Amino acid sequence: MAKSNKPIVWGLFAAGGTVSAFVLPALIFVTGLAVPLGIFGDDALSHERIYPFVSHWFVSLVLFGVIVLSIWHAAHRIRITLHDFGMRGDGMIGTVAYFAAGMFTLGTFFALSGM
Repeated sequence: MAKSNKPIVWGLFAAGGTVSAFVLPALIFVTGLAVPLGIFGDDALSHERIYPFVSHWFVSLVLFGVIVLSIWHAAHRIRITLHDFGMRGDGMIGTVAYFAAGMFTLGTFFALSGM
């Protein structure tokens, strides 16, 4: 029986879809609506208030998970969309999509570890 990496890719895709569906709307509401409307105060996202919170190791880990899982979900979604549009070079498209997701994962790691 041939070994496949499909369970890994599908697992990241499913986890990313779940995170994107449940966590991103809350983050968008807080950072895109609630703070600009002044619900949390005028300086809710000021550097002095947000940096100590975001630089905590657990918050950085959660942010890493949200960003990376969303990236892997998007990479798989792009691959499938291109296939649906008739681009049948699935091996090349998958390689490029997942390589880009891997590079964005490394970039996210280095960006969050530099806090």
